Amino acid sequence: MLNFKDKTGEALANGRLLEKVISRFKNINLEFLVFLLHLIGLIPSHHLRRLLYRAGGIKIGRGSTIHMGARFYDPHNIEIGEDTIVGEDALLDGRAKLKIGNHVALATGVMIFNSQHEINDKHFSPSNAPVLIEDFVFIGPRVIIQPGVRIGKGAIIAAGAVVSKDVTPLAVVGGVPATVIGERKLKNLHYKLGRARWFR
Repeated sequence: MLNFKDKTGEALANGRLLEKVISRFKNINLEFLVFLLHLIGLIPSHHLRRLLYRAGGIKIGRGSTIHMGARFYDPHNIEIGEDTIVGEDALLDGRAKLKIGNHVALATGVMIFNSQHEINDKHFSPSNAPVLIEDFVFIGPRVIIQPGVRIGKGAIIAAGAVVSKDVTPLAVVGGVPATVIGERKLKNLHYKLGRARWFR
């Protein structure tokens, strides 16, 4: 009789073994979908990419666009509002809920994570927490947003910042870790971002 063990060395009962096999197949299917979405990110047409991203499970509002080179981890939990622009080579993590509001601008290379490993867990297990980005937020190039963060309406995140805590509305934050460095003077936000660049 064969004895199967999990990655921690514990024996697996037949029912648990079947669960593991089904879970493995689901993960392989998800990884293949994520790979296809990566390939879609190379197509130089906003309209076609948006159509295929929606077919892949990403919720994208009217007038929003995702520039080329975007990467996704589980698209089914990603929701993007209206008139929002996601810059080139962004990484959007959908392993927990990721909600991006309306009129949000994400610059090149922004990375938003909502899953991380617990460094003090004996199995280095992952933990997930949702990320919420409210309307009229600007996130500068190469910003990293950590799991569980909420960025308030109209906030500005300076280039290269690492955001590990909530950001209040209209705050300007920067640094590693990000701290408040100012406040947005314009309080009544109602602008539109406009069209994205062609072939990007």
